Amino acid sequence: MSYVTNTFDDKVVKLLESGSIGFMPSDTIYGLSCLALNNKAVERIHKLKDRGSDKPFIVLISEPEQLVSLGVDIDQTKVMGRYWPGKISLECRAPKAPSWLHRGMHHFAVRVPDYPELLKLIKETGPIISTSANLQGLKPIESVSEAKKLFGNQLDFYVDTGDLRDQEPSTIVVLEDGQLKVDRPGAVKIDTEGK
Repeated sequence: MSYVTNTFDDKVVKLLESGSIGFMPSDTIYGLSCLALNNKAVERIHKLKDRGSDKPFIVLISEPEQLVSLGVDIDQTKVMGRYWPGKISLECRAPKAPSWLHRGMHHFAVRVPDYPELLKLIKETGPIISTSANLQGLKPIESVSEAKKLFGNQLDFYVDTGDLRDQEPSTIVVLEDGQLKVDRPGAVKIDTEGK
């Protein structure tokens, strides 16, 4: 039976550290999450979502220094100083990162979420992946009750902070020629000059 809580408590920390996968909120929408450095857990989420194997997940970090453990050069995140913590993810080059994170693309998006309790959790556990809680091509799930109907005990835990209707996913940006370019529109609006 899956563990259900309304906070990022010690049991959620222990579950993540043991390789569990779960449904939890970020500063944008609910997502499916696990430790980024746990290959088996990341693969479980790919299978559960029926997601194409070449699509990397977003990685949530508490601070750019955590990217070192993932083999990512943190210098490329300097441009994000004015946006992080926040609802904007940066596509990072990651040729030295584990293959289960970059999925052969040699890049993935990273973000420092604007959610103090979640940042505290990530500081303790290390980077986590986050992907919208839905099957490939369907609308993201907005509540624990919906998630339980779809995933049931296939998820090891659920963190229920209420209904997150009308939330947008993070904006994903790419740094090109010193300018931020929007790769996926989302919660943060950026003009064509990266402002």
